[in-house]
Amino acid sequence: MSIQIDWQAFTPISLVGGLMLGVATVILLLGIGRIAGISGIGASLLKPKKVEAWQVLFILGLVVSPVLYSLVKPLPDIEITTSLPLLIGAGLLVGFGTRLGSGCTSGHGICGNARLSPRSMAATATFMFFGIVTVYIGRHVLGLI
Repeated sequence: MSIQIDWQAFTPISLVGGLMLGVATVILLLGIGRIAGISGIGASLLKPKKVEAWQVLFILGLVVSPVLYSLVKPLPDIEITTSLPLLIGAGLLVGFGTRLGSGCTSGHGICGNARLSPRSMAATATFMFFGIVTVYIGRHVLGLI
């Protein structure tokens, strides 16, 4: 099975978004010495000892950015075809994995690997491996995907 990329559907907005994410990550790390890991930021807001302005602004940026994007271009339609119990279970597993791995996949993949963190490299290799195994089993063994 080969994977085909639909180049006609490519839009430069994904490149711009990735660049913005990278620049924001570097500014946060070099500017105030903090890591842009959303699970850590979210956890610190849920158990606030001292909420810092940059944490609130970071979360606000995640919420406001789709609204700003929708002023320029319509947001894509989202169709969820999975049952609510399965979505809840998946969310709980993601939360458990985030706590178990001391960070989320994007935090380890973007921030941790960029800092050459051995823990993040091990976490990234682990979730990539199990993602590949899960898709293989779902597609080729169970025929679900």
